[in-house]
Amino acid sequence: MIRQTLIDHLKSRWRTKPIPLRIRLWNGIVVDLGATPTVTVHVTSMAGLRCLLDSTLDNLGKGYVEGRIDIEGRMMDVVAIAAELAAHPDNARHPFRRKPRLAWHDKKMDAQAIAYHYDLSNEFYSLWLDRDMVYSCGYFHEPTDSLDVAQTRKIDHILRKLRIRRGDRLLDIGCGWGALARRAAGVYGARVLGITLSQRQYEYACERIAREGLKDRCEVVLEDYRDVKGRFDRITSVGMFEHVGLKNMRDYFSRMRILLDTDGVAMNHGITSTDPDSRETPFGGGRFIENYVFPHGELAHIGLVLTNMSRAGLEIVDVENLRRHYALTLHHWVERFEAAAQECRILAGEKRWRIWRAYLAGCAHGFAHNWLSIHQVLVVRDRAGIASPLPLTRDYMYGESTG
Repeated sequence: MIRQTLIDHLKSRWRTKPIPLRIRLWNGIVVDLGATPTVTVHVTSMAGLRCLLDSTLDNLGKGYVEGRIDIEGRMMDVVAIAAELAAHPDNARHPFRRKPRLAWHDKKMDAQAIAYHYDLSNEFYSLWLDRDMVYSCGYFHEPTDSLDVAQTRKIDHILRKLRIRRGDRLLDIGCGWGALARRAAGVYGARVLGITLSQRQYEYACERIAREGLKDRCEVVLEDYRDVKGRFDRITSVGMFEHVGLKNMRDYFSRMRILLDTDGVAMNHGITSTDPDSRETPFGGGRFIENYVFPHGELAHIGLVLTNMSRAGLEIVDVENLRRHYALTLHHWVERFEAAAQECRILAGEKRWRIWRAYLAGCAHGFAHNWLSIHQVLVVRDRAGIASPLPLTRDYMYGESTG
């Protein structure tokens, strides 16, 4: 009786706005919420049915990750339908975006969060990232560009913006698997220190540096950004400050200023919230990411980023929005992940595979629909006068030469 009441409620909810979804219950009952369904959800228990009724993105994601529901269909179609379910007026009691939690971050907590996300397996990431293992958005000239081309072009775009010169001392904060550090050293002739908290990334980066004969000018170490000593001509931070926390943001940029030489230039490339109050992604998407993907991750609106940079004594020189580039990158990642589904499943295990499958497709939808954004911000040390380490115009950023 209860089950039938829940089914009737589902059917009535979507009578005026059908969606192409078929729901198949554990007892064989089939409910279509629209003509010609493109996605089928297999509900394995009453708990799974409740996920559909209280259909926020975190509930739907949890139902899938925990095996309460299974899905058939293209993953991008699945996520689009999940977003429609989550946006239904019946979910009005759930905040569109949850307010930022302003969580406390310390070195131990951050190291644990990084290990959870990045130390899954280098083999796992290699199945769907590009050949250089770049885990941030590419830079596309055309939507048809390959992922490998877009990722190399993104690194060059960053290094040209920095106007890096041969012999410059470059610090790469959160260097990942070392692609930017290696290219800065090997192609541009910089002397590079990359830091990471991920053991797996460290091992991979060191092996690639040795293999490419760059040990004399490129080094990667396991170190927290709060412990780095010295001064640097150039600093990059790509896909890292999302882990810093909103409370720590001013301290993070203050630390960047301390490490930056007087005539230095720094670049922060990171995901941002599109909400002016830095609230989370809508319909429960942020809660799913916090619980399953990025523990303690927090996103700031670009306005808050710029405010904290200024308060830290940095002058903002240039800001570029790359949201559409990340949407394109994520579509590549989703396609590659799905194509390597069996290998990814074996390496990650069933639950982690489901987490990543939902996460990548969800992020692709989020960036395409402006739920999330990403910005490159170029800064120098704040100082009086007109002297600057950078030219007066942006023309220099778009040259094709390197070194």
